[in-house]
Amino acid sequence: MKTNRILSLLLITLLGLGGAVAQAADQLVVYSARNEQLIKPLFDAYRAETGTEIRFVTDKAGPLLARLKAEGKNTPADLLITVDAGNLWKAAQDGMLAKVDSRTLQQNIPVSLRDPDNRWFGLSVRARTIVYSTARVKPSELSTYEALGDKQGKGRLCLRTSKKVYNQSLVAMMIAQLGEEKTEAIVRAWVGNLATDVFANDTAVMEAIMAGQCDVGIVNTYYFGRLQKKNPKLPLALFWPNQQDRGVHVNVSGAGVTRYAKHKAAAVKFLEWLSGDKAQRLFADANMEYPANPKVKPHPNVSAWGDFKQDTTNLAKAGELQVKAVMLMDRSGYK
Repeated sequence: MKTNRILSLLLITLLGLGGAVAQAADQLVVYSARNEQLIKPLFDAYRAETGTEIRFVTDKAGPLLARLKAEGKNTPADLLITVDAGNLWKAAQDGMLAKVDSRTLQQNIPVSLRDPDNRWFGLSVRARTIVYSTARVKPSELSTYEALGDKQGKGRLCLRTSKKVYNQSLVAMMIAQLGEEKTEAIVRAWVGNLATDVFANDTAVMEAIMAGQCDVGIVNTYYFGRLQKKNPKLPLALFWPNQQDRGVHVNVSGAGVTRYAKHKAAAVKFLEWLSGDKAQRLFADANMEYPANPKVKPHPNVSAWGDFKQDTTNLAKAGELQVKAVMLMDRSGYK
């Protein structure tokens, strides 16, 4: 009798532990360099659909990567979400992301927007393209990134600082396409055409164009979208360069399952969900970006900017050539 009672208590304890394990499996931890207001709606939608609770930590990409590396096997993070392919490449190179074998992800995310070894996947796309004053520039005057350094552009160009990863990735991808020598000549020409010192961010570049300090610049499309949302009569427009050759430079916000994820299967399932129709709309529309999944249409405001040919060089090159890009910009006097 006493033995039966002990066995019953043991069974109850084991069942209780099983419930705790099941509850833990229904929870994911995400480290995100994407702002809370952009990702929380996704987490809430996934919880409503699946019951999975998502705890998250937000910070800039650099500190998050350093934290993930320092934690090693003890990290609570199951998934890393960050901006720019260069940051995703770095996380993969430092051994912080796991290879994911998923037919769903391979079908939903184009080859150029994901790691060749399937350790990270782009989830939203932004083009880094030319923006110009509609009052002082005709679209027929524009053609390529390279042409921004031509003589007729002297004193008309504004740029964001080279210290930001977005410009480092742009130059890295130019190196991949054009080679280091030609890219350096282009960047030197840009510097020679600057109307003023470089700016801290893309919004400041556009404000300088509107103020008449310069006529053209290079910005991420979502910065333009944010400004246009505030002012529908914005005296600026986007131009899609290099349509006769390699196409417009694009970059991504993306994600990967961490190497030491405690709930890897659940993390993969969530990542697959993020690549699907509903999540792609939520992910891209929140920041006026393009869905990475080509089967999903962008927000109407984004679609209104027009179609364009994009550079399909694999974005891993943005990371592989980042050091060379930084050194090149430094040699060229691009601050």
